[in-house]
Amino acid sequence: MNQAFIVTKEHRRFTEFANAVRKEKTIGICHGAAGVGKTNSPRRYANWEALEPYINEWGPRGDHDAKHYALANRSRTVFYTPEVLCRPKELMRDIDHWQVKVGICADEHLRSLMPESERVRQNDVTRLVELLIIDEAERLTPTALELLRDQHDRTHRAIILIGMPGIDERFRHYPQLYSRLGFSHHYRALGRDELLFVLDRHWKRLGKTLDPDDFTDAQAIAAIERITRGNFRLLERLFPQINRVLKINQLDTITDDVIEAAASILEQERSGEGVEGAFRRTLLCSHQEHRCQRPLSEEALSD
Repeated sequence: MNQAFIVTKEHRRFTEFANAVRKEKTIGICHGAAGVGKTNSPRRYANWEALEPYINEWGPRGDHDAKHYALANRSRTVFYTPEVLCRPKELMRDIDHWQVKVGICADEHLRSLMPESERVRQNDVTRLVELLIIDEAERLTPTALELLRDQHDRTHRAIILIGMPGIDERFRHYPQLYSRLGFSHHYRALGRDELLFVLDRHWKRLGKTLDPDDFTDAQAIAAIERITRGNFRLLERLFPQINRVLKINQLDTITDDVIEAAASILEQERSGEGVEGAFRRTLLCSHQEHRCQRPLSEEALSD
């Protein structure tokens, strides 16, 4: 994620859910529609944006080690996304790999807090990992689920399985796993108040101020609410197009027409028309009080 993470109420609810699963050393399910943020929240919880690249570049250490060791010790969490056609043996090997690396980092942090004479590395650093989060849990085969359940029974390590709505019903077919489920969390789309909070942040990033009491802003908010329906991913994809519409048409105000144009671009990109064709067909301009549609010039498109 290139943009700064926005802490919403849903993220705080997920954090409370993850803390409860971790504390009780049980198995939890998180389910929600595509694009609501159920992947970004656990990655944030696990500090995975910082830890994953650091662990992948395992090698000579540097001055930034202490910061990453502290992050690993703070989260004590592994975030993992299985491949589409994952084999159970490879799945468990990958998970063990990440648990060892996160455990080593956490152990290094703990050892740094001790007097040098007492610094002894733990025999099994994976014991320091308290939570395993698996995204796209629909990809897990029955054998993989049984291996994870067995590991949970042996290590008492908490597990969170993340998937689409209905994943909890699927797990009913595996009674040994289902009987161990301690918590279920529904990750919801943004509500009205949260949407306004997120939009305010996006307006500021574009150097503008959002005023819900202003008629133009109110229309823009209504258009975004109707188009995205609180879907966080769609919202994040929409604003780069809004910014581009403003720049190419030399506009200063985010209007409902600008929103519609940006949304149309996204829709046409999805249908395969491409960015250039989308801009030719949908970008709007304003002339005094009259609104008109016009294709962009080649010069504008090449800007």
